[in-house]
Amino acid sequence: MTATSEPKQRSFPKIEFTDSEAGALEFPSSRSRTFTYYTPAKKRSTMYEDVTVDVQPDPDRHLSQGWIYGFGDGPGGYPQEWTAAKSSNWHAFLDPNEEWDQTIFRNNSKVVHQVELCLSNAKRARVYDGWNTPWLTFISRNLGAWMHAENGLALHVFTSIQRSCPTNMINTAVAVNAAHKMRFAQDLALFNLDLSEATEDFDGAAHQEVWQSAPEWQPTREVVERLTAVPDWCELLFASNIVFEQLVGSLFRTELVMQIAAGNGDYITPTIVGTGEHDYDRDLNYTRNLFRLLTRDPEHGETNKELFGTWLATWVPRCLAAARALQPIWSQPADKAVTFVTSLDAATAKFRSLLEDLGLDIPKELDQ
Repeated sequence: MTATSEPKQRSFPKIEFTDSEAGALEFPSSRSRTFTYYTPAKKRSTMYEDVTVDVQPDPDRHLSQGWIYGFGDGPGGYPQEWTAAKSSNWHAFLDPNEEWDQTIFRNNSKVVHQVELCLSNAKRARVYDGWNTPWLTFISRNLGAWMHAENGLALHVFTSIQRSCPTNMINTAVAVNAAHKMRFAQDLALFNLDLSEATEDFDGAAHQEVWQSAPEWQPTREVVERLTAVPDWCELLFASNIVFEQLVGSLFRTELVMQIAAGNGDYITPTIVGTGEHDYDRDLNYTRNLFRLLTRDPEHGETNKELFGTWLATWVPRCLAAARALQPIWSQPADKAVTFVTSLDAATAKFRSLLEDLGLDIPKELDQ
């Protein structure tokens, strides 16, 4: 018999503490949970600032040896050359809505609950039975078509911007913008399904043909598709939230649907569309703040104004053409409480006010 050998003892290196480990150094605020690597906008930092400011690294601030990662065939990190707009400090932008991870889910949860409650009450009260055929046709064709615009902007515009912005504060605001668009498009889809099940007079598939071939919607579709091909993230944000949403989005949602729904015996549609209006109001809030910083930048402000003027020259004619092409849908409902001219004047007036607030010249196309 062979003798049983003792198990071999492994040798492990002893742990040596060098006082260079994270948390080893003691200094006046080392035990504090309040971060001090940035200057807050007010006297005390907010939770939004703590979880967004400088979370995304930047060689101009903290990376002394440049980007710690990069692409095989291009620059590293988030290069500022991804937009023609210039800023002396991109990190000066803070979202006035203070959106971060928890607020995104909390706010959207409230909206989802509101929409679900509205739709369930509508089905229980059988309110769709009282809607006339022209209004059902209007909803199936036009609100259904707008669902495609919202979905396209969510997936191929704002989601694209989110990767390209130079700071985490801008990225977070744009990511919330994408979530708003996606949720609103899905709300419109759920509304379409409910109406399809509730009444035989509603054509739940009409929106596909309308978006793909209806003459009045093709200029809008063209603008949305052109937006998806813009490589400059700042131009994409400007053309979408400043120009398209003002001249086409608000024209359709605010100046038409929200104005005439009640007259056609519909209180459901304004509730759902109102959530999209509320989303855009918040999204315009951060967008206005960002472009106001760029136009008032002490070093690049005038150059940015000239640049934005060229963007206006490109996108205002396209969006005005899309807006004017929608004129026939103003005559489709049985109750026509507003005229197209009145709606367009209201939309362009708000657009002018926004441009004046940003310090930009009013495009000549608005006077034609």
